Amino acid sequence: MLLLNFGHPLTDAHLARIRDLAGRAIDQVLAVPTHFDHGRPFDEQIRELLATVSLSTEQWQTTPLLINPPSLAPITAVLLAEIHGRSGYFPSVLRLRPITGSVPPQFEVAELLNLQAIRDSARAKR
Repeated sequence: MLLLNFGHPLTDAHLARIRDLAGRAIDQVLAVPTHFDHGRPFDEQIRELLATVSLSTEQWQTTPLLINPPSLAPITAVLLAEIHGRSGYFPSVLRLRPITGSVPPQFEVAELLNLQAIRDSARAKR
């Protein structure tokens, strides 16, 4: 499984929890620094950002992907749409949550969201 990290750095504890939740090894973590210019279209910047991820057309379609999304929701929405277009499915994403009472603020992996399964389930309600 390839973990594409568009968000904050992940700790060893985060990665261990992800492995437990996924039930499989993380083959590679690829940190993708995500800084956007609010004066430019986000779709254009997402395409530029994903051009830095060295996956072939075949790899986008065959590599099991897990995404740590960026914090800004519109960037995440465009990112997921672009990845869906390249891979043919919605990838799973990490959901981090704050650890209550931690000083300084710390986060833990709460769950892995299987977006494709959520989408498929929603289709049955049409």
